[in-house]
Amino acid sequence: MAPSARCDCVSPVARRGWISTLRPLVVGVTYEESKSLLSGSGTEDVKEMIAAPELQTDFHFPQETDTHISSDTDFEDPDGKNANPGKGKSTKKGKKGPGEKGKGGAKGGGTGRLNGHHQENGMENMMLFEVVKLGKSAMQSVVDDWIESYKHDRDTALLDLINFFIQCSGCKGVVSAEMFRHMQNSEIIRKMTEEFDEDSGDYPLTIAGPQWKKFKSSFCEFIAVLVRQCQYSIIYDEYMMDTVISLLTGLSDSQVRAFRHTSTLAAMKLMTALVNVALNLSINMDNTQRQYEAERNKMIGKRANDRLELLLQKRKELQENQDEIENMMNAIFKGVFVHRYRDAIAEIRAICIEEIGVWMKMYSDAFLNDSYLKYVGWTMHDKQGEVRLKCLTALQGLYHNRDLNTKLELFTSRFKDRIVSMTLDKEYDVAVQAIKLLTLVLQSSEEVLTAEDCESVYHLVYSAHRPVAVAAGEFLFKKLFSHRDAEEDSAPKRRGRQSPNANLIKTTVFFFLESELHEHAAYLVDSMWECASELLKDWECMISLLLDEPLPGEEALSDRQETALIEIMLCTIRQASECHPPVGRGTGKRVLTAKEKKTQLDDRTRMTELFAVALPPLLAKYSVDAEKVTNLLQLPQFFDLEIYTTGRLEKASHLEALLRQIGEIVAKHTDTEVLEMCSKTYHALCNEEFTIFNRVNIARSQLLDEQVDKFNRLLEDFLQEGDELDEDDAYQVLSTLKRITAFHNAHDLSKWDLFTSTFKLLNTGIENGDMPEQIVIHALQCTHYVILWNLAKISDGSSKKEDLLTLKRQMRAFSLMCQRYLTNVNTAVKEQAFTILCDMLLIFSHQIVSGGRETLEPLVYSPEPSLQSELLSFILDHVFIDQDDDGNSTADGQQDDEAGKIEALHKRRNLLAAYCKLIIYNVVEMKTGADIFKQYMRYYNDYGDIIKETMSKTRQIDKIQCAKTLILSLQQLFNEMLSDLGYNFDRSSSAFCGIKELARRFSLTFGLDQLKTREAIAMLHKDGIEFAFKEPSPQGEGHPPLNLAFLDILSEFSSKLMRQDKRTVHMYLERFMTFQMALQREDCWLPLISYRNSLQAGGDDDTMSVISGISSRGSTVRSKKAKPATGKRKLAEESSSSSSDGVWMNREQAIQTPVMMPSPHLTSTVMRDPKRLRPEESYMGVYGMPPEQQQQPSQPQHGHPQTPQHHPQTPIDYNTQVTWMLAQRQQEEVRQQQERAAMNYAKLRSNLQHAIRRSTGLMEDDEEPIVEDVMMSSEGRIEDLNEGMDFDTMDIDLPPSKNRRERSELKPDFFDPASIMDESVLGVSMF
Repeated sequence: MAPSARCDCVSPVARRGWISTLRPLVVGVTYEESKSLLSGSGTEDVKEMIAAPELQTDFHFPQETDTHISSDTDFEDPDGKNANPGKGKSTKKGKKGPGEKGKGGAKGGGTGRLNGHHQENGMENMMLFEVVKLGKSAMQSVVDDWIESYKHDRDTALLDLINFFIQCSGCKGVVSAEMFRHMQNSEIIRKMTEEFDEDSGDYPLTIAGPQWKKFKSSFCEFIAVLVRQCQYSIIYDEYMMDTVISLLTGLSDSQVRAFRHTSTLAAMKLMTALVNVALNLSINMDNTQRQYEAERNKMIGKRANDRLELLLQKRKELQENQDEIENMMNAIFKGVFVHRYRDAIAEIRAICIEEIGVWMKMYSDAFLNDSYLKYVGWTMHDKQGEVRLKCLTALQGLYHNRDLNTKLELFTSRFKDRIVSMTLDKEYDVAVQAIKLLTLVLQSSEEVLTAEDCESVYHLVYSAHRPVAVAAGEFLFKKLFSHRDAEEDSAPKRRGRQSPNANLIKTTVFFFLESELHEHAAYLVDSMWECASELLKDWECMISLLLDEPLPGEEALSDRQETALIEIMLCTIRQASECHPPVGRGTGKRVLTAKEKKTQLDDRTRMTELFAVALPPLLAKYSVDAEKVTNLLQLPQFFDLEIYTTGRLEKASHLEALLRQIGEIVAKHTDTEVLEMCSKTYHALCNEEFTIFNRVNIARSQLLDEQVDKFNRLLEDFLQEGDELDEDDAYQVLSTLKRITAFHNAHDLSKWDLFTSTFKLLNTGIENGDMPEQIVIHALQCTHYVILWNLAKISDGSSKKEDLLTLKRQMRAFSLMCQRYLTNVNTAVKEQAFTILCDMLLIFSHQIVSGGRETLEPLVYSPEPSLQSELLSFILDHVFIDQDDDGNSTADGQQDDEAGKIEALHKRRNLLAAYCKLIIYNVVEMKTGADIFKQYMRYYNDYGDIIKETMSKTRQIDKIQCAKTLILSLQQLFNEMLSDLGYNFDRSSSAFCGIKELARRFSLTFGLDQLKTREAIAMLHKDGIEFAFKEPSPQGEGHPPLNLAFLDILSEFSSKLMRQDKRTVHMYLERFMTFQMALQREDCWLPLISYRNSLQAGGDDDTMSVISGISSRGSTVRSKKAKPATGKRKLAEESSSSSSDGVWMNREQAIQTPVMMPSPHLTSTVMRDPKRLRPEESYMGVYGMPPEQQQQPSQPQHGHPQTPQHHPQTPIDYNTQVTWMLAQRQQEEVRQQQERAAMNYAKLRSNLQHAIRRSTGLMEDDEEPIVEDVMMSSEGRIEDLNEGMDFDTMDIDLPPSKNRRERSELKPDFFDPASIMDESVLGVSMF
């Protein structure tokens, strides 16, 4: 028997029979293992897919088999009896002996190659990876060069191909010829994994940049062209494809993402190319079969037996080739797809689903069945939107072909509900494709989707996301509007009411009304614009439906339907004229193409020609209907006014008819919305660029002359009536004032001098107090317009100085008038006065002179404190109220009540926004915002966004002032709580917890960048500490200050302090503490204890004093070099180290520090054993030394001079204390210099970092944080600590705890007395 040959993949024998034909003669692999591997099972459960030697896809088969296995065999035929010349070389690559040579075997490792690659010149001799990476060569020529190389030396060429896949994965390793001959695939993959560059997670398929932009497409193209060029011979040689499939299958099971991703993509593209080959074989087999049948059915005399034999032989070869291709595809599907379609990486899953969709579409006879469709159905539930999107696009390709509908029936019934639910997918791209897929399903079979399924898509036409809405609009159009009778299509084109679009327009109106979203007609039109623009732009039909009488037997439109049709018509005209989506859809106006611009101009011209004629009759017909008239009056805003000056439109006097109708509408209506629309229409028509301006201007002037004269006449009579106001006269004054105010909004009426009349009217209302509220409201608004128009004229620079003084006088008088109306009994009047007053203060603030308008400086108006107080009181009384207290709810039903509440809330939000703008633009003092900010939690649902934005803007203006405002708001809430609950309140009460939660929310608004908010946070703590100690207890110093509980609230901001600032704030806190306060442990002192703990947490110190509470982590132990203990240098360095340490603390030099109690006797710390030294003994805080201690200074060591003694009766100031402690520190440092130098710094640093991470701070192996006992962050340990404290000698020992070493085990350097007193703390100046 010849030596065994090696095969790198599942052989054709295994492909054909898969299991039964395999013998248990495979070298190194048992029968059960080979069965498990071939079936593809168990691969996903492998933990070490690379390193496990038993997981190999390389099988060794014996060379001799039965001769009847034909050319599909995977075994060597040494005698060449079974050789098939049509299938290329059948020689198998095996483990060759030293003297054995295959074709080109001598060149495999010869001098002509380096690592298996050519060294000759020319593009074809470059590495395949480099050629594909460049993407500049024609891929077919690259593949042809490789095929020629393969024919010359297939081992060498195949080695190039293997290295190509390895390099495409981003691996730096190279498979050598020696490795290729003697190593299994699993061993090669393991070797390549070891050489993989793990420093970067990028590989060619994921690297960004122009160089790699086309790599994926070139890579996929190479595989497709390779199979296409080899499809007639090489892929059947039982060598090349076996090796490639085996390699890709092994790589796809790798734990290295780059290998798995690249090999999966290659395998799927290889499978796609094989599917194409199988499809061609199937077509050729069908053609051969037909030819064979046709030849065999001929008469015997005419039958060509040679041709029959040739056809029969051809069919047999095609069948054999197809069997081999199918076995290859089966190997890839079971070896790669079945495992990778559920890979952990979404990109790999998406590749699998995308390619299986291609297979089912390309070769539906073989793949379009439930065995393959189930994978797509299952994956529609994938967590990643990218994968779900690939599922939908794959299905779209199938449903697009109606011939495949019968094969999709079972799948549709099973997964239809899932597809419908995906229309609401959180990923908008997925939702769009789901709707498009349902549209294809609808076209293929209308019975599949139920009415509920369709309704779930219908409402998406109102979606704010435009692609979703457009897809839903197309679905709606296909469902409701795409069906026309054959008679309508064959009938001649009719126009107007009789056109085919008439019924479709009615259907659109019916759908709009049934959807009950009457304010969203613009969204409906925009959704259907792309698919039904011809229908929506049939304005002639719409006009006919509105003006013409219905045909016999035709049902006329109802009033509600006519209103809806006019609204839809207006939206279509706006869409055609502006060519951009409505507000809320899209990011902005896009640049129109030349074709779109031409369409826009054509539509605008046609629309103007139609409605210039039809609008006057429409206005005449619906002149009494305010809603219809309001919509119709908007049409001239989109007209091309040049049309009025050309052709028959001018002769027919359609413009005069339009102006006449507008004048009649003004005379008939008093509705503000209608009057303002008339004003806007006149403004649109009064364009000086067109010749129609003179006619429109004359009509406008006549209209306003009549109204102003009428108003002045009525006002004179109205004011003379005095207390006896006639209702008819009041109505006439109000209606005329409404018309004037509406026109004054868009037109300059300065020449009529309305300020005198309206101000006189307002003054009379103040004096009498019985003026109707609507008259006052419109008079205020009209006067406001007068002042704004005068300001606009002055800003142009064309006015005189007298006009500026007149405007200043009018503005001040009107502001005082509005301030007086803030106390009116009518709420609507007060709201109008407040809104106008806020606008006036903002307009005439200091910013009016910006932009080179220094001439307007006399107009600057700053509100007085009384006015600021009134504005704030109005906000608190009218905005921060409950819904039930508003009084605007109606009793006409729950729906009207809810609508009234929403409207009232909207009005209150506008009032709050108007006042917040005054804060943001520094018109009123920022501290007034405290009353606003304190409502943040209580009214979060109603005004949370406004208050939060105000806080953000104020912080941008002045961080420190904003912080002071925030703490002021908390102080106000705290005082209110004390007034309600008293000073002995429960700190677990809801009121106190609510203030703490508000403080936590405020803290979150400062963000994560502590440097930016450093000074602001420090100032916030400063103000909070001062407030907490502001009110001493009337019962004496033994009791806590009245506001001490505020420190519990202030602790919410401690996490925002930088580490060094915590020490500074802690020192500032001790300025307000007496010695007795530090010793207190009762519950009433817990806020102080918890606040001190919050300042000590996360500091630099290793221990801390229970008495002083100073958080001063020692830097001596941590530093490689001991810092020099010169007091002057320390003080200078620390004073400039941080802005908050020196700047904000020095701002309050004059603050009165509470008198501190004298300290008890302190024992000398010089002669103490360092293991027993207490933290308290090395630092005295800011407390003065008693006379006893002053008379007994510590003895010097190592020859250092003694500490200077002071007079017993003279109090020691802080600087003297610091000098004394510095001397003590010098002595201690000298004594412990040698011990610290002997420590292993690296080990100490690692242990210390580990201890810090576990928040222990002292010991390297503690299971519990020792700091917790010292800091007293647990209430349960307070009594134990008090019992262990000897206040006479200040001897404090740490109590024993579980899992903790005894104190004697502490290393001296971890409990260094010198490290307790940090240099930075010593150097900080005290106020």
